[in-house]
Amino acid sequence: MRLITVFLIASLMQVSAAGFAQRITLSAKKTSLEKIFRDIHDQTGYDFLYGRKMLGTKKPVDIQVSNKSLEEVLKICLAGQSLEYVIEDKTVLIKEKQSLRVAEELKVNAEKQDKITITGKVTDTLGLPLPGVVIAAVNKPNLGTQTDNNGKFVLDVEPGTLLRFSYVGYKEQRITVSSATRVINIRLQENNIQADEVVITAMGQKQRKEAIVGSVTTVRPSDLKVPSSNLTGAMAGKIAGIIAFQPSGQPGQDNANFFIRGVTTFGYKKDPLILIDNVEMTSSDLARLQVDDIESFSILKDASATALYGARGGNGVILVKTKEGKNGKAQINFRLEGSSSESVKSLELADPITYMRLFNEATMTRNPSAILPYTPNKIANTIAAMNGLPGSNAFVYPAVNWMDMLFKKRTSTERANLNISGGGGVARYYIAGSYTNDNGILRTDIRNNNNNNVRFKNYQLRSNINIDLTPSTELIVRLSGNFNEYVGPMTNDPSFATDLYNIATHTSPVDFPAYYEPDAANAGVQHILFGNNTDGTILPDGTTPPTNGDVKNTNPYAALLRGNRRFSESRMLAQLELNQKLDFLTKGLNFKGIFSTNRYARFESQLAYAPYFYNVQAYDKATNQYTLNWINNKPDQAREYLNYYAGASTLNTFLYLQGVVDYTKDFGEDHNISAALIGTQQQQLNANASTLFTSLPYRNLGLSGRATYAYKSRYFLEFNFGYNGSERFSENHRFGFFPTIGASWIVSGEKFYGNLSNVIDRMKLRASYGLVGNDAISDRRFFYLSDVNLNGGNSAVFGTNNGYGHNGVAINNYENRDVTWEISKQINLGLELTFLKNMRLTAEVYKNYKSDILQNRSDIPTTMGLEAAITANIGKVESQGIEFSLDGKHNFTQDFWISSMANFTFAKNKFTQYEEPNFDEKYLLHQGVALNRNFGYVAERLFVDDNEARNSPAQIFSTNGVPPRGGDIKYRDLNGDGVIDSKDQTWLGNPTVPEIVYGFGFSTGYKNFDLNVFFQGQTRVSFVIDPARTSPFIKSPDSWLPGNTQVIKQYADDHWSEDNQNLYALYPRLGTNGGEIENNRQNSSWWLRDGSFLRMKSLEFGYTLPKKFVNKIRLRNLRVYFSGLNLLTWSPFTMWDPELGGNGFAYPLQKVYNLGINVNL
Repeated sequence: MRLITVFLIASLMQVSAAGFAQRITLSAKKTSLEKIFRDIHDQTGYDFLYGRKMLGTKKPVDIQVSNKSLEEVLKICLAGQSLEYVIEDKTVLIKEKQSLRVAEELKVNAEKQDKITITGKVTDTLGLPLPGVVIAAVNKPNLGTQTDNNGKFVLDVEPGTLLRFSYVGYKEQRITVSSATRVINIRLQENNIQADEVVITAMGQKQRKEAIVGSVTTVRPSDLKVPSSNLTGAMAGKIAGIIAFQPSGQPGQDNANFFIRGVTTFGYKKDPLILIDNVEMTSSDLARLQVDDIESFSILKDASATALYGARGGNGVILVKTKEGKNGKAQINFRLEGSSSESVKSLELADPITYMRLFNEATMTRNPSAILPYTPNKIANTIAAMNGLPGSNAFVYPAVNWMDMLFKKRTSTERANLNISGGGGVARYYIAGSYTNDNGILRTDIRNNNNNNVRFKNYQLRSNINIDLTPSTELIVRLSGNFNEYVGPMTNDPSFATDLYNIATHTSPVDFPAYYEPDAANAGVQHILFGNNTDGTILPDGTTPPTNGDVKNTNPYAALLRGNRRFSESRMLAQLELNQKLDFLTKGLNFKGIFSTNRYARFESQLAYAPYFYNVQAYDKATNQYTLNWINNKPDQAREYLNYYAGASTLNTFLYLQGVVDYTKDFGEDHNISAALIGTQQQQLNANASTLFTSLPYRNLGLSGRATYAYKSRYFLEFNFGYNGSERFSENHRFGFFPTIGASWIVSGEKFYGNLSNVIDRMKLRASYGLVGNDAISDRRFFYLSDVNLNGGNSAVFGTNNGYGHNGVAINNYENRDVTWEISKQINLGLELTFLKNMRLTAEVYKNYKSDILQNRSDIPTTMGLEAAITANIGKVESQGIEFSLDGKHNFTQDFWISSMANFTFAKNKFTQYEEPNFDEKYLLHQGVALNRNFGYVAERLFVDDNEARNSPAQIFSTNGVPPRGGDIKYRDLNGDGVIDSKDQTWLGNPTVPEIVYGFGFSTGYKNFDLNVFFQGQTRVSFVIDPARTSPFIKSPDSWLPGNTQVIKQYADDHWSEDNQNLYALYPRLGTNGGEIENNRQNSSWWLRDGSFLRMKSLEFGYTLPKKFVNKIRLRNLRVYFSGLNLLTWSPFTMWDPELGGNGFAYPLQKVYNLGINVNL
């Protein structure tokens, strides 16, 4: 990481050296002034103007200076030389001292070259400030600036300069500066029909927004700015058509799940294609992308918009373009943020005393003759220890809050971004670097020899250089590097710190402490004495039998401290783009070629020691002293030193080629045609493959095209196609053709529209229909090849002494030459309105018929003896939905403005064909059922008493199960056969992916203050609380969680008991083993919960310092702000954060409080 930091600093210093290297060090003897001036130029970037003949008559200079200013050095150089100097901007003029002729010439030149400082503000027709307006001097490519967040600008120009003011979606204005001009305040006129606004569409093609017939949503990058290090979490509720939710808040593992127009397939790939600067990337690459570096962000949703991607565009496309430099002086932007975060909502567990009392209740309610697990003496001594009473001992009578032991209340994050942009007549540049440091909420222990708290660091470098090789040839060079470093606890699976929540919630709070203070025998040990037990027996005095061997439980604190897992990953990208105008062949003909390569690498490792576990062997209450027993006193069971374990490694290289020829031509004033032909090829190579199939390059080939026709800029017709090849399929299905057609009509351009324009300024209708494909239907590569392992089957031995063995054959996949593309037929209708001058509405309705979804055949009899599953393209899904977005703005006074926005997405789906047994019970079938719905029993209520349970349909779900009793869940006998079994299960509630996502918010400003508030919500979503993993006192089905489940506080407060025989209590009758409550652990509507919520997703309050102050410290703009994320939540579900769904024991989402500063130089 040191090398990366040095590289970042060096890269930025090379660009900005001219502006910052103001100190000079020189050592010279008898050196000419001209040589001295060249050395000063090399160190400072200042240019020198002088006459060589004049300098030739001056004496050489001796100079020895270190870290001096320019003025100090010039005074030394010119001492006794009859010369003087004048500094103007970055130029030093050397002239004869007291020379009238030179003075007169300088006076004349000064009058010609004197620059005046122009200030001003650019607003729209309502007086709202327009940030980012480009102000450029015509025919002077090095002179220009942009307006700040308040629409203000400052620019030094010469009288007579022609300034051009341009902004996307607004009409360009030009103003000539006179010698008397000092202030320019202008209002740009909005193109109400936005005919000139250009949108980046498929394959990086640019289209006028008015000419687009497909469903393309563009998002301002500023709308995605939230105090988070993960961009994917900012999309929920911000973009119509995006269904997004975040299932975890763990740094480095907090990507949101997102889908365009919902989930439209039950096949392999459901998420959209992601392209950054035309190159396919992963959701993790998108997550780490800096908002400061984004130029445009587009969502392509329907067939017409995605057809050019053919096989890859079936689930929609997210298209991102990074920033490029613009002509003008170097502009430096710096953003620094510091955040404090805490859990949105922490899971509340019952206190240790309640845990013991309820454990006793659970034991006695099932078996009144049983021995109490926790005696009154144990409970009394634990209460005394919790209260710190004299003579009590919290190590002998522990009461551990495992959540507090493992997790802090708050943590911190730091983020920084620096970018420099500018350019001259030939080249333009954008160079950026960023740093993010996300810390987790895990605790550390100073006695431990390593820090296992979650730490996720991200470093990014980006350089985009545009070079005009000729007036008709542009070369773009893009270089970027993205580096991630993760450190976290060493847990059992890739969920990392989430495992610790599971361990903490599945460990008794009273069986052993997190650690022991050393007894006399262990006073000098160097390791932590972690608590644990063996067979779980607890003696009346609180001790456990002195048995050595394997520990019985997982100690959560030991799981946190014992070691860490690390990964380091990087993606390095290099891209060349050549844009060539071919007007010399025919006007309007252009070519674009892209060559891109990137390399992804990931390396994992682990550092860990083996914890020492102890329990209390003897306890002397009189002296309050205990003797410890080392439980795992066996070879290799405990170890103080750290061991290093090499983990998995991944190394992939990607190659992408794209060639585009496009043509556009106007025929008179009424007709316009355009066409484009695009060829693509991509390849991925896995450098550390472990099998033959994965070692072969992954390749895709495609040809696509677009043709458009426009008449009078009111009627638009468009045809697209994608012709793609995929390596997955046999030669008969290898290539797929995916055509689309679309049209739009600017109704408001018609003569008959008339007076309606006074209310609805603009109306546009559009429609599209087409096919798109998806070849990512499985993780299998070559369906037309069998996958046979000659040594992978069962082995056999032969011979009199079994001395000869032979491995059998394993068949992993059978050849299937009929497998083909997943096909999506899509229909889209859209309406765009601008009304009341400043309100804009976009509404769309769509249908998507997806067919040929790959599915395992279910009707092949087992008697055929097939070893691997047979698949076929037989599944079908129908999706439909509506979406709209609305935004508007209003100016109350020159200093007070407000804008608002809202969007709504409703996306539902259903199975229309799914191969399965032909059940008599039709409610078991997938036909007509929404994807991702829960499946289980219908719970009616709890049984009134044992008698009702005995006289109801039998409910026994396993050989270890026992008949239900009063207070257990009563299920509905759906088929009326007198038995509750699998045929009584059905589909429950709404899908686990929300069908409705919405968002609304507003921005307002008064003078230099601004406020932005955004709310996000979702509804028509359900999830099931997993009863197998949340039932109190019961062991989890996960083998790595050997302890007993703790009691969720809401269950402790509201469960069925002899004293509370509420038939609708939150939790049924308690029990202490799986067999006793097997009835209650079934997936059923009893555990079904509504996952709807409304959240104040983000809030930002900022203050931009006055220009007078900012100019004094030589800045363009300076803004400070406070922002927050996930601040307030309203939901019918209150047990944990509803966005986590049924995964309540996961790493929680974070509520963030953020301070930031944004500086523009």
